[in-house]
Amino acid sequence: MDKQKVRERILEIGIVPVVRASSPKEALLACEAVCEGGIPIVEVTMTVPGAIEVIRELAKTNASKILIGAGTVLDVETAKRCQDAGAQFLVSPGLNLPTVEFAVKEKMLIMAGALTPTEVITAWKAGADFVKVFPCGQLGGAKYIKALKGPLPQIAMVPTGGVNLNTAAEFLEAGAAALGVGGELVQAEALKAGKPEVIVETARKFITIVEQYRARVASPKVAVLNPV
Repeated sequence: MDKQKVRERILEIGIVPVVRASSPKEALLACEAVCEGGIPIVEVTMTVPGAIEVIRELAKTNASKILIGAGTVLDVETAKRCQDAGAQFLVSPGLNLPTVEFAVKEKMLIMAGALTPTEVITAWKAGADFVKVFPCGQLGGAKYIKALKGPLPQIAMVPTGGVNLNTAAEFLEAGAAALGVGGELVQAEALKAGKPEVIVETARKFITIVEQYRARVASPKVAVLNPV
């Protein structure tokens, strides 16, 4: 899948599950669960033990149905290893310009991390396809995204941190291109307990929020006429 199709897929689904787990087995279980719940996208973070091999396994067995991303990519060396393993997009928690340059050169989609307006602009000008605003919740959540989108409407932002079932619609309303969701979706307790059905149900709830928001935005406003 080329970069443009990866971008379109992320925009279409609207949710990027951030998979953090204590073992490769848990990570694979989480990926299967979010996919079953209607989100065929995963961001496997480098904090997962054996993360590269998890990506390789997903690419071997599920590449046709899951968009595979590598998260917490801090440098070019890691980016190359993720690419070789089969990752289709890269995500970083902060701005590392050499990694952005690598992705641009390789025509690989990258969601570069940024927080301040200066970082957001720098990431965008460097060629980032999306700018991951992280940790967004600590700086005002949806209000912060709205504030950034005011002067920077052309930049596709993906807030991460502070996104949950109660705030997801607010972030979309504020102008988020998609939502990065971690522990609120891929719950550590559910993985440890071997209860993927909890993640499946939560994924469905997030998808419903996105669909309902888009339906509301797409629906024409009906004028209410006061009776004479």
